[in-house]
Amino acid sequence: MTVLQPLTVAAAAPSLVQSVDWLAIAPVVITAAVGLLVLVADLFVPEHRKPLLGWISVAGLAAATATLLPLRAGDRRTFCLTGPGTADPAACSYAADHFALVVQFLVLGGALVTALLSVTTVREARMPAGEYWFLLLSSAAGAALLPASRDLATLIVALEVASLPAFALVGMRRGDRLSSEAALKFFLSSVTATAVSLMGVSFVYAATGSLHLTQVADRLGHVPGRLDTLAMAGVALTLVGFAFKTAAVPFHFWVPDTYVGAPLPVAGYLSVIGKAVGFTGLILVTVIAFPTYSDVWGPALAVLAALTMTLGNAAALRQSADRPGGAVRLLAWSSVGQAGYLLVPIAAAAYAGRDQIGSTVAYALMYAAVNLGAFAVAALVARTKPLHRLSDYRGLYAESPLAALALAFFLLCLAGLPPGIIGLFAKVTVFRSAVDAGLGWLAVVMAVNVVVALYYYLRWTTLLFRAPDADPAQEGTQESAQPRTRAPWPVTAAIVLTAATALLLSGAPQLVLRFATGSLFPL
Repeated sequence: MTVLQPLTVAAAAPSLVQSVDWLAIAPVVITAAVGLLVLVADLFVPEHRKPLLGWISVAGLAAATATLLPLRAGDRRTFCLTGPGTADPAACSYAADHFALVVQFLVLGGALVTALLSVTTVREARMPAGEYWFLLLSSAAGAALLPASRDLATLIVALEVASLPAFALVGMRRGDRLSSEAALKFFLSSVTATAVSLMGVSFVYAATGSLHLTQVADRLGHVPGRLDTLAMAGVALTLVGFAFKTAAVPFHFWVPDTYVGAPLPVAGYLSVIGKAVGFTGLILVTVIAFPTYSDVWGPALAVLAALTMTLGNAAALRQSADRPGGAVRLLAWSSVGQAGYLLVPIAAAAYAGRDQIGSTVAYALMYAAVNLGAFAVAALVARTKPLHRLSDYRGLYAESPLAALALAFFLLCLAGLPPGIIGLFAKVTVFRSAVDAGLGWLAVVMAVNVVVALYYYLRWTTLLFRAPDADPAQEGTQESAQPRTRAPWPVTAAIVLTAATALLLSGAPQLVLRFATGSLFPL
């Protein structure tokens, strides 16, 4: 009896052998595999053929995005708990549900546009091609893994895989003081936030004995009284790291300097994919793992949303037209303000249920398309006016009518004005989520901020169509008489792709907004 008892216990232990659904994880695996392929190929490809690495990366991201089509049913899970007495259909580490697929489409599509913008930048700035493309693909793989993560360990690992390469990408311009300072500030603040989150995860695990989000949610409701304070502290600390990634106030201080110091495609990548990572993690830990403490994180996120949108828009108003880097800084502070709008439905979910999350996803899809488009036009203008001043855009319509019209459309979408219908509808859905949740005061704050943001978006838009100013420093010089350089076709392709997406969504907003009327998570 004493000999058989250990065998019986061992037989009842969970099995460590788990089946793998390769199709479900294909988008992440393909992205990571292409990144490794590019890194190894860089050792053998001669210098004059280095641009080939960029096109391999573009093709890999396109293939990874295409693999989402067979998964559109949203019913696949893998890496699940197995074994007698432990099988739980909801306790899986990876879920390719509708929520994960929509965010993965945003991430991989955004990374694809970033790659198109980077093809020319890497070559002209003489950045190390192999390292750049490996870091970009690695970060994209981590960002694609995060929305499908369903346990806290995988969530944190995915967050760091998405973040660590981004530090190096920001500092990729060697010898540039601003780039080095931006990378250092980004690194130090992010590592601090991650350490706080890891401490929070350890507290949650100590209180619940599980890392799977669904099991954490079940067990947090039955935590012994002596562990309640520990669990509450763990919930609060875990949210800090994701609040940092979303650039929510007061965790926003790294954004302006990081965007200005980073290569322009990387700044666009951080403004969209970096935020998608933060908001996705925030949604997963609040709505799925911590609904028991919704009375704690709901009001906290509502206050953060109000502070974030107010400070972001106020700072954007202060950007001078002649300040070097002013255009990028305005986009940076605008992204902080937009983060406040994205926080509203998450806060509303604490009061009105998880269906409110659809508004955040719909708004994030709109924001990704138009903000990357704005950075694409900025990359085009920077080819002849590298100081990134707002005044550099004066008279852009006379120089490049299509680029000016595209940028005007992107800015109007961000402002929520016609013909940017998708921006207007996205803001309405976010506003409605606050009203439905009984957060009338937050809806009023949002309405005021939307009106404030109109000023700086319209100010930039009107500059595009004014008569260009003659630059006294260049009058009569041979440089001013030279013909305008032609836009590289990858940059043009990025502008066309983002503009076409925004136009499609403005013509048929129901393609996105239907997510705001139903749950993205399986019941």
